[in-house]
Amino acid sequence: MKKVNILVIEDEKDIQDLICFQLKSEGHHVIVHDRADPALSLLEREEPIDLFIIDWMLPGSMNGLEFTKKIRSHKAYKETPIVMLTALTQPDNIVAGLDAGADDYITKPFDLAVLQARVRVQLRDTSANASSDLMDFGLLKIENSKCRVHVNDIEINLTSTEFKILQMLAQRPGHVFTREQFISNILGEHVFVTGRTIDTHIAGLRKKLGDGSNLIETIRGIGYRFKDAL
Repeated sequence: MKKVNILVIEDEKDIQDLICFQLKSEGHHVIVHDRADPALSLLEREEPIDLFIIDWMLPGSMNGLEFTKKIRSHKAYKETPIVMLTALTQPDNIVAGLDAGADDYITKPFDLAVLQARVRVQLRDTSANASSDLMDFGLLKIENSKCRVHVNDIEINLTSTEFKILQMLAQRPGHVFTREQFISNILGEHVFVTGRTIDTHIAGLRKKLGDGSNLIETIRGIGYRFKDAL
């Protein structure tokens, strides 16, 4: 089995040690930094990273939010899952983290079992439940095995969570999914987030889809569905 490489950037030594211990106990290879600045060299070398765990409030010239944006702008990591850790708990903070490109947002203090569950969800193979490799909806095409999405033959960059949401919707056109179903199937049953988190992901997804944004329909008071008449 391929060993998973996880980059952890956390400046609080006690939290850093606990995270590393838990991840290593799961058999993962962990790379640790207490600042974002030295981790930039890993991006430049395109080191194989399967998951990023990043604290928002970091010392140095770059905080975790800025580093997350750097990751998302890098071709090699545009779809690599990112979990953000922070003591900032306001809804606006969560929205900012997700908008920057994070796939998940964990507030401190957190239970290590919850962190492990979130990591397992993010490392889950997005093509495991795909019914076919290519889903073709005319202007929108989804390549499941390669996690690629094209709109009008132009590839768009989605976060891991955005891709999973789109994939879940597209596999069952016409079916209405509740926000709770997205949370359970994509983020995990024991993940405590609100429906607003899903709304934020959907808003970001629609923005990136451009001409294909109308394929995702809002069902007021219930959730979302993928348009079944194309």
